[in-house]
Amino acid sequence: MVFPYFFKEGNMKTDTIILTFCPSCGSDKITKLRENWTGNFQGRAYSVPSLEFYECPDCGEKIYDRLAMRKIEACSPAFDKELTETKYREEYKAETEAEPV
Repeated sequence: MVFPYFFKEGNMKTDTIILTFCPSCGSDKITKLRENWTGNFQGRAYSVPSLEFYECPDCGEKIYDRLAMRKIEACSPAFDKELTETKYREEYKAETEAEPV
C-alpha cells in the first residue's frame, strides 16, 4: 500500500476501505458519497446506480474501493465479453483484409 497512513482498517470481507485523508493532496475533507455514477466507453454511455466512492472536494480526486470497481465493471460495456470479442474479431478481419499478401 503506497500511503498506509491515509487509511483506517476496513472490512476485508466486503473489500471496503475507509479514507481519512486524500492520497493525492493530503486534504482531510475527503468524503464518502453514494450516488448514481455515469461512465462512457467508446461512445456508449452507462450508469451504475448507488455507487459508493470517496471524493476530495479540494482536488477532485475520486477513489473507488474493490467493491465499487466490481460494480463499475459489471455495468461497463468494456467488460461485455460478447461485445468485445465481436469488436476485436471485426477489427482483425478489417486489418487482415487491408494487408497486401
